[in-house]
Amino acid sequence: MAELSLSFACWDYDRTRALREGRVKPEGIELNQLTLPVEETFYRQLRHREFDVSEMSLSSYVLTLNEPEPPFVALPVFPSRFFRHQSIYVNARSGVERPEDLAGKRVGVPEYQMTAAVWQRGILAEHHGLPVDAVTYWTGGLEQAGREEKLPLDLPEHIRVRPIPPGATLSEMLAAGELDALYSAAQPSCFGREPAVRHLFPDFKRVEQDYFRRTRIFPIMHVVVVRRELYERHPWIARSLYKAFDESLRLALEDLLHRNALKVMLPWLHDHVRETLDVLGDGYWAYGLEPNRHVLGRFAAYSHEQGLAARRWAPEQIVLGQASESYVL
Repeated sequence: MAELSLSFACWDYDRTRALREGRVKPEGIELNQLTLPVEETFYRQLRHREFDVSEMSLSSYVLTLNEPEPPFVALPVFPSRFFRHQSIYVNARSGVERPEDLAGKRVGVPEYQMTAAVWQRGILAEHHGLPVDAVTYWTGGLEQAGREEKLPLDLPEHIRVRPIPPGATLSEMLAAGELDALYSAAQPSCFGREPAVRHLFPDFKRVEQDYFRRTRIFPIMHVVVVRRELYERHPWIARSLYKAFDESLRLALEDLLHRNALKVMLPWLHDHVRETLDVLGDGYWAYGLEPNRHVLGRFAAYSHEQGLAARRWAPEQIVLGQASESYVL
C-alpha cells in the first residue's frame, strides 16, 4: 500500500529535527516538513487550514474547541515548552516592584489569547495575588504595528482589552512609559536599550525553579494538530505520528547527552543539562497524556477563568490520549 503523503509545518526544533532529516519516519506516512516561523504557521493554519499536520499555539487550539465542529485534533506532542516568568517586563518608572503593584496598570500583550499570556496571567493570579481583571490589557504588534487577534474573542465585560493606537508598537510604548508592563513571549527590543525596562522577576531562574518544585508544571506552549477530517478518514495516523515524534524526542536527548564533542555551541552544555535534570527530573519534556495531565488541566482552568474557553475542558478532551504511550524522557 502506498504511503500517505502529509504536509507538516513546524519551527526548527532539536526534538523534531530527526523527522525533518529522515532519521525517523512515521509508519505508513511520507511526512513533508516545512520549516516556518511559528506565527506564520499558526496564522496560515488557523485562517486557511493549509497543512495536514502542524505545530499550533495551545491556547488557539483550545479556542477552536469552542466551535460547533472543531477543525483540528491535537496529539499529545508538545514541541514548545517555556517558563514564562522571565518574559514579563516592566517600566521601572511606573513604580512596579512586585506583581501586585501591577493592579490598575496598563499591560501590553501581543494577543490576549496567546498561550504565553494565558500562563502569565494565570500564574500571577494564582501565585502572586494579581487578579486577571485587575489591569487593562493593550494589544498589538511587539515590534511591527498592526497585529490582531488570530481568532475572534467574546470576553466578559469585566476583562478590559483595548488595541494600541495605529502605527504604535508594544516595545516603543513600554520604553516610553505609555505601558507599565508587557506580557510577552519574545524579548522586546527596548530591553537592554532603555534602562527603565527590566524583568518583573529579576531572579527569574530561581523563581521559575521554585514554581516547578511547588507545582511540577513546565508550561506547555504548543501542541501538534491534525486536520480533523483527515484524522477521521485515517485514524491510524495519530499513533503513527505520535510514535515518530516520540522517537525524534528521544534522539534529541541523546544529542544533548553526547559527551565526546559538543553538538551545540555552549561550552558548559553538560553542566546545564545536569542542572536541568536535577531540578526538573528525567521526564521533564515527556510527551503523552498522563505525564502532562496536570499541566493541561491547569491551562484549561486558566483559559476558562480568563474568558477564553467556553468550558473547562478535561485533558483527554484536549489531546488524544489513545495516541500516546507512556514514554519518559
